[in-house]
Amino acid sequence: MAKIKPKDYFYRMQLKDYTKEFSYNWKLASPVMLGMLGHTFVSFVDNIMVGQLGTAELAAVSLGNSFMFIAMSLGIGFSTAITPLIAEADAAKDFVKGKSSFKHGLFLCTVLGILLFLMVFFAKPLMYLMKQPEEVVELAIPYLDLVAFSLIPLIVFQGFKQFSDGLSMTKYPMYATVLANIINVILNYVLIFGKFGFPELGIVGAAYGTLVSRFIMVWYLWFLLRGKEKSKAYVTNIKFFILNKLMIKKIINIGAPSAMQMFFEVAIFTAAIWLSGLLGKNPQAANQIALNLSSMTFMVVTGLSVASMIRVGNQKGLKAYFELRRIAFSLFLMGTMLAFGFAIIFFALHNHLPKLYVDFDDAKNLVDNTEVITIASKLLIAAAIFQISDSIQVLVLGALRGLQDVKIPTIITFVSYWLIGFPVSWFFGKEDAYGSFGIWLGLLAGLTTAAILLYIRFNYLTKKLINTEHLKARS
Repeated sequence: MAKIKPKDYFYRMQLKDYTKEFSYNWKLASPVMLGMLGHTFVSFVDNIMVGQLGTAELAAVSLGNSFMFIAMSLGIGFSTAITPLIAEADAAKDFVKGKSSFKHGLFLCTVLGILLFLMVFFAKPLMYLMKQPEEVVELAIPYLDLVAFSLIPLIVFQGFKQFSDGLSMTKYPMYATVLANIINVILNYVLIFGKFGFPELGIVGAAYGTLVSRFIMVWYLWFLLRGKEKSKAYVTNIKFFILNKLMIKKIINIGAPSAMQMFFEVAIFTAAIWLSGLLGKNPQAANQIALNLSSMTFMVVTGLSVASMIRVGNQKGLKAYFELRRIAFSLFLMGTMLAFGFAIIFFALHNHLPKLYVDFDDAKNLVDNTEVITIASKLLIAAAIFQISDSIQVLVLGALRGLQDVKIPTIITFVSYWLIGFPVSWFFGKEDAYGSFGIWLGLLAGLTTAAILLYIRFNYLTKKLINTEHLKARS
């Protein structure tokens, strides 16, 4: 059979060449989506239950979680280094390299989880320097103490999860997350409101629920992986403290830029929380509602991003660069279609979805609750608009991680979010400008810039790989 020239290949591709991958993409991504949604669902449940206590309590959870989001972004971003290394080793059937990647990745995740806990714990006094409502800060500090400690099991869980994803065993982290959510909901109910003889702890009860559920989540995922033939040898007999400096360096070289990529994105959303706090507790509570809803759709597309990282990593291990590009584009197309659907839902229900978070039977807080809903409904319009760009940037970023290309994307994310997005949020988010909606215009600007630049990077790299391979084949 005659070989296809690279330039002919790019023109010959038809829509069906991409859509035929949708079924496998979905099979691989759907458990990740549900697992990622599970993390967000913890916050969703906390927000709905805490919202029944009042807008100050909801704003306090928002402020406390803003510190958590930053720490989580570093930990989760770093842990993504494990997935492409495992996927590449799995495709090449190199068990030794795979186990070494997992062991060293898990060790680094454990150390990072402890460091992140300490960082958040000792950063609490910053709340008083950020000009946030004093009532909100006083409520947020005891909540943050417990939630910060839950970072340790969460980042360890991420180490196991990214390993499991790299082996294409994506459903087991989902099972662990579902169990954790059930436990979290039960503990929230009895501890926030003091049911069945338990003390009424308010938002501190929500923190206890999160902490306990995350420890159980780690144990259950390890238990599941230990029982499977494909993963048992990886997760047992781990010589945790016999380490290879070269492998540690390799994981850090991939993980640190990946952590910064996620940090730059999450940090601008966190900055949106802090900027909203300058406008008052009600804008801050409204921002939390819109952020929580939009983060759910983000987690769905993140599932596809993980699938992109796995499948691109597999094809890289096989050196099948034509297939790599075709599969990646099938995921980009699938994610964009989902994003259009989410955008329509947000537009259609922007006046109704925020009402889930407040109690309109609470006559004492009726005025505050009404203002919160009014602001949140406008923010959901902005969230609807940026669904497309948000989906594209996270999908392409996943593909680039599968290629183990992390340094240039890190620069791209910094420029997009902090040199373009944040100045727009700062300028238009003032009370005498567009207020909360102006803050979200900056998020839209940053996400759109990132989507465009990351796509250009991926397009350039894959064409270069294909052309290089074609030249080798001819010589």
